[in-house]
Amino acid sequence: MNPFDLLKNPQAIQAELEKVKNQLAQITVTGSSGGNMVQVTLNGNMEMLSTKLDPLCVDNRDVPMLQDLIVAAHHDAMSKIQEEIKDRLGPMIGSFPGLGF
Repeated sequence: MNPFDLLKNPQAIQAELEKVKNQLAQITVTGSSGGNMVQVTLNGNMEMLSTKLDPLCVDNRDVPMLQDLIVAAHHDAMSKIQEEIKDRLGPMIGSFPGLGF
């Protein structure tokens, strides 16, 4: 798809953006850390949908470790969602400057 063709037709841009938005909403990935003790699930809009904590990692004496594991799981999920978006929508979003990952 030629991006200059889209610029000639604003309705086509709107339709393509709506299509991308719908596809992003349907993508979900789960990132993990601590050997799957902490899991974070994100959607394609980068919204956190859920977290899962193994009871073994919930120790009130080591809250900083748990906090680090949650951050690490979120980073893992972010990397995975960016890769998934590239794989599924790469050609489509590549035609819109500033949307590439």
